[in-house]
Amino acid sequence: MNGISYRGNRICFGRYALQALEPAWITSRQIEAGRHTVTRNVRCGGKIWVRIFPDKPVTVRTTETRMGSGKGSPEYWVAVIKPGRILYEMSGVAENIARKAISIVASKMPIKTQFIISG
Repeated sequence: MNGISYRGNRICFGRYALQALEPAWITSRQIEAGRHTVTRNVRCGGKIWVRIFPDKPVTVRTTETRMGSGKGSPEYWVAVIKPGRILYEMSGVAENIARKAISIVASKMPIKTQFIISG
């Protein structure tokens, strides 16, 4: 994957955000784990937006299959992430709570990320 993100690289909805710094494929399980972590840490005080959606199927063929028998079935779904893309946004919480929640989510992501604040 080459280039940077030209879409989805600005904070639109919330005040705090998690931004990707590397290109990667993020699976639907990783996205859901991040969402679950944010909602548990923020409690009922804030609002959360997940800005990525896994819309690319990854197919896997069964082992020991001969050549020419077609493509495999979709095994899981991924979101294609380029550097600069906003992954999660939140608002309605204090900065220290948002920073703590986003740092936990960042540890669950397979890429380097940064915490940003809209100005």
